[in-house]
Amino acid sequence: MKANFTKLDSTEKLEELFEKSHAEPVVLFKHSVTCPISAAVYREVANLETDVNLVVVQTARGVSNEIANRTGIRHESPQAIVLKNGKPVYHASHYDVTAEDINGELRTEN
Repeated sequence: MKANFTKLDSTEKLEELFEKSHAEPVVLFKHSVTCPISAAVYREVANLETDVNLVVVQTARGVSNEIANRTGIRHESPQAIVLKNGKPVYHASHYDVTAEDINGELRTEN
């Protein structure tokens, strides 16, 4: 299976994802449509074997800011965050984001 991207464009949906993370891991991916690094990392994230909640920073700045506020992780893009039990258990940005690392975190019990 390849990643199933779903646009995350409201803080209400973000709240639902934080709740969902108590039952299963949630992947958030902040993406800039104007950045070539972000485009390359998007292709990497597409190799994930899970759902990916896509935050396009140009159109969902409020959601991006709320992620930073809720997790305490400074905003960057591209940036991947994995939530479990309402808390970030993995985050990386730019070329440090790898499908292998995220898939490994998704398989880890926390």
